Amino acid sequence: MMSRTQITLSPENHRRARRRAAELGISLAEYIRRLVDVDLREAASPPADISAIFGLGDSGGSDVATHKHDYVGDAVDALHPPR
Repeated sequence: MMSRTQITLSPENHRRARRRAAELGISLAEYIRRLVDVDLREAASPPADISAIFGLGDSGGSDVATHKHDYVGDAVDALHPPR
């Protein structure tokens, strides 16, 4: 069962929200319900575990970050040999 809620919006936000809802082909109430659903879903989801991305590009070979200047220099020299 739905609960009825009353909100107050500034005239500008009200106008913009009605326009956006019309663009989506939904009512203003449905537009606001969707916004609340998205916000609450994001708040309920656990933060991403950043450690999952460490080592993704590790080939087990050379350390490109350590030698990047050498690699760039070699590439430039190959394209523009000394005269």
